[in-house]
Amino acid sequence: MTTFRDATAVAVLDDGGFTANLDEQWSVGDRAHGGYLLAVMGRAAIESAGADHPHVTAVSGSFLAPPAFGPVRIDVETLRKGRALTQVRARLSQDGAPLVEALITLGRLSEEDPWWSSLEPVDLPDEQECFLTPPEAPGAGFRVSLMGVIEQRLNPAHLGFAFGTPAREGVIAGWQRLADGSEWDPLSLLVALDAVPPVSYDLGAPGWAPTIQLSAYIRRLPAPGPIRVRMSASDVTADRMDETTHAWDAKGNLVAQATQLAAVRTAQA
Repeated sequence: MTTFRDATAVAVLDDGGFTANLDEQWSVGDRAHGGYLLAVMGRAAIESAGADHPHVTAVSGSFLAPPAFGPVRIDVETLRKGRALTQVRARLSQDGAPLVEALITLGRLSEEDPWWSSLEPVDLPDEQECFLTPPEAPGAGFRVSLMGVIEQRLNPAHLGFAFGTPAREGVIAGWQRLADGSEWDPLSLLVALDAVPPVSYDLGAPGWAPTIQLSAYIRRLPAPGPIRVRMSASDVTADRMDETTHAWDAKGNLVAQATQLAAVRTAQA
């Protein structure tokens, strides 16, 4: 098993760019997971920004084309560096072709509780009572290697799609841990926010749901332990859907949230 830190490692190139080696374990089907790609780019952005702003706090990423596993190049352009924040533009490319573009904001997060919050943690059964998602996920039709490095336990109430009886409520939720035993941090939360399986499964449309654009906010440093993740959709039109994801830490604090636009490609499409 490749650890998250090793899978997102970057090295500085002589010309100031960065290189990384995309790991096949962090994938869905034959493609690198979108949240994982943003985490790799975030690692390069952190290295570029320096020690004053060590955490990714916001990301807006556009996925142009899927990279192959193996070496990639990441270029980071500093747009502004202030006392509280550094804002950069990052590009992940391969063989000279741009594949992912992202605007990334970096700062310094704390574990401080919220001053005010209207969003309660998603209510889930105990972790051990939830379904451990295997890499050979029911109904997927392809291997989800990501489930070998992420320990995900889904709410049994949201598993009707695996038995041909989806709830059609547009919600999937569950517990997540990093399978290598490390604790969640602002970078790894980007993986959790691009949750698997997509909400389309609960709507009776299993299949591929590649991310087109994803915007994420990291709110605070997560407390040790598992996180609860809830993903929902509000509208599916033609072959596009929105997905909104929230993640809470073991203290019940909201630690991250994201909204993405994804394609809907069913097995029949």
